[in-house]
Amino acid sequence: MREAHSRRTSQFVVKEWTKEMGFVAHACLNQRTTGFLAQVMHGLAVCVILAAGIACENKPAETSTVKQDLPSARPGLLRLMPEELSRMQLELVPVAQGQLLSHREFSATVQANQNELAEVTTLIRGRVVKVHVDVGQDVKKGALLAMLHSVDLGVAEGDYLKAGARLHEAELAHLRAKELYENKAISLAELQRREAAMKTARAEVREAQNRLQLLGVPTDEINRLDRELTIKADMPLRAPFDGRVITRNITRGEVVETEQKLFTVANLTDVWVIGNVPEKDVRFIRKDQKVTVVVAAYPHAIFSGTITYVGDVLDPATRTMSLRVTVPNPDRLLKPEMFAIISVLATPSPDVLSVPLAAVQDGPAGKMVFVQREPGVFEPRPIKLGNEEGDVIRVLEGVKAGEQVVTKGSFALKSEMERYKIEPSL
Repeated sequence: MREAHSRRTSQFVVKEWTKEMGFVAHACLNQRTTGFLAQVMHGLAVCVILAAGIACENKPAETSTVKQDLPSARPGLLRLMPEELSRMQLELVPVAQGQLLSHREFSATVQANQNELAEVTTLIRGRVVKVHVDVGQDVKKGALLAMLHSVDLGVAEGDYLKAGARLHEAELAHLRAKELYENKAISLAELQRREAAMKTARAEVREAQNRLQLLGVPTDEINRLDRELTIKADMPLRAPFDGRVITRNITRGEVVETEQKLFTVANLTDVWVIGNVPEKDVRFIRKDQKVTVVVAAYPHAIFSGTITYVGDVLDPATRTMSLRVTVPNPDRLLKPEMFAIISVLATPSPDVLSVPLAAVQDGPAGKMVFVQREPGVFEPRPIKLGNEEGDVIRVLEGVKAGEQVVTKGSFALKSEMERYKIEPSL
């Protein structure tokens, strides 16, 4: 009975299938053929039913959970889920409004005050007999630095003594001639000849003395020659003023040449700090302006100084202008060639907007910040920036005072924005 019913059902399915496919001729098929087709369709029907059953068994049960939307809840906004906010650990600060000091920093180098610096040289060739000072030693004006022995100096001293002797002889001859002329023993012409010889001898003495002075022989040494009439041929090198020996290029027994730099003496009670100012910051610099100086050797010490020179011409290669700051240095802490930073506080700008530098990111069309519209919802907003002032930057357009901007985590938000192709709001 069940088999006959199944056969009748198969026949019905075949007939309906053939009608649907447009094959009406199948109605004339003989019963044997129909029976065969019925068996085939019966098998197909069973397979379809089994497949449908299996599919139903493998279909997951429907739940009430709704697929999460993209982070962009509305155009131009970035929405984060609570777990994402927890993971990113974002930090926000309000857009500040108020007075902002224009702070500028320039790299510089400590140099000795050139007005209190002297290169000790010699104008005559000689051999070093003894060196009396070393680098870093403080000296007083006139202190003996070294002693040279020079053959050329000995010759010059000898010429001076010879000239002095001739002058003495000419003075005595003129005195005798004057007495003889008064006694009418010689003529006026002879007296005048003796007077002319005396004047010539005096000129020779002055010439020999000037030569000694040009060679660097001090006045007291010349006076010693006049007293003792003894040639020493020793050339003392003395400190030109109170200061410190900062360089020494001389050793005992060395033969030094003329104009060779032997010592450098500097007065370091105040120093120069030389820097270069970029062209864009020239407007913040003026002469007699008070500034502060920091050096790497003393990072927690702040030295006050005054701008004493501002260049008139920019360097065409670097587009910078020279700057000189005079800094008092009573404790000698600042040494020549130290690296330094000159800090300048320019005229304050009142009532300006500013955000931390950490909040600013590069956007598709320029700089931007992420503004929190509501908890978990952020707006990437383009902004127009002004000058940097330390760790903050002036904002000219794009935000309002009090709006919350993301600092820590702003780069992560930028990555999410790029991931979901969110365009900043204009």
